[in-house]
Amino acid sequence: METTTQPAPRKEPFLRNYWYVAALANEVRPDAIFSRTLLNEPVIFYRRADGSVVALEDRCCHKHYPLHGGELEGESIRCGYHGMKFGPDGVCVEVPGQTTIPRNCRVRSYPVVERNTWIWIWMGDPALADPSEITDFGWLDSSTWAGRSTVFHVKASYRLIIENLLDLTHLSFVHKSTIGNAAVTDKADVQVERGDNEVKITRWIMDAPPPPAYAACGGFTGNIDRWQIIHYAPPAFCRLYTGACAAGTGARAGNRQQEMGWRNLNAITPETETTSHYFWGQVHNHDIDDPGMTERVFNGVHIAFQEDHKVFEELQRNLDRGARDIPEINTRADAGALAAIRILNRLLSEQDAGHAAMVRPSDYRYAPLTDPA
Repeated sequence: METTTQPAPRKEPFLRNYWYVAALANEVRPDAIFSRTLLNEPVIFYRRADGSVVALEDRCCHKHYPLHGGELEGESIRCGYHGMKFGPDGVCVEVPGQTTIPRNCRVRSYPVVERNTWIWIWMGDPALADPSEITDFGWLDSSTWAGRSTVFHVKASYRLIIENLLDLTHLSFVHKSTIGNAAVTDKADVQVERGDNEVKITRWIMDAPPPPAYAACGGFTGNIDRWQIIHYAPPAFCRLYTGACAAGTGARAGNRQQEMGWRNLNAITPETETTSHYFWGQVHNHDIDDPGMTERVFNGVHIAFQEDHKVFEELQRNLDRGARDIPEINTRADAGALAAIRILNRLLSEQDAGHAAMVRPSDYRYAPLTDPA
């Protein structure tokens, strides 16, 4: 008698019980439907009359036609295939041609919050969705910082982006024309701190020439003391505090009265296992009333991130060709990235085992929201 072996259950590639960034606030406009795939799930967004955001499964429960192909009617959406109408809670309120509505006729609705110029979504158990647990990106709309944010669609895994942000030695080679120079690699003093569910990397580059973007935006004519302090938190949040002072003015000891301070803020939301929505913002605490300075700072980093974008997609292409089966050779600079990926893998394993696998920001050992020495 022939027997068959049942395939092993497919492991979930993403952490579910977390808040993710779904869209820039200005991407979801009044009287329009916006669609995006997040964690392998198609989702639509629209605004109610009071401006609040609705997030629904982008798939009619009748024949699975995408709801973004339908029309808004007030605060409801009508499917463009057979006309079933769904309210903002996902419940069907009208079936053309009949007066009764099947009891389970609904589409999934998602908890959603608009905060810090971004729209956040909860893709896991809605009973666990607590807006107080949204990772803080308050610099994006702070009165003491100036800047803006954008999003890239990247044909690469979110893991590759995390690894890139936690190993900044690549600045010396990928970003020589903007935010990098040889000193990032040759003169750096690096410390990696590993918490149970977070990683903090501190890099000091003392008495070194400024890279082009720092010279242009900070007005530095001589050497600088420069810092890069990175905080990783799961699933894929990397917040960087970077900046510089004139060399020898006491920046490392905490004297930063003349600092050129920047925050680079990154939230990566998987689209699929091999594609990502890369939300990032760049803000600065100097010359905040000068729109021209904001443009110079943002554009310099934007050019650098476009260079990263190309790197991510080249890496993913090689992985897809079979490189994922070839062992990688790690170096000392990989310590922070490896620690972050271990945290991510552990949390995914706990989730597969049936645990909620949630990490609360209140549990962080380090203080990423302050300006650490």
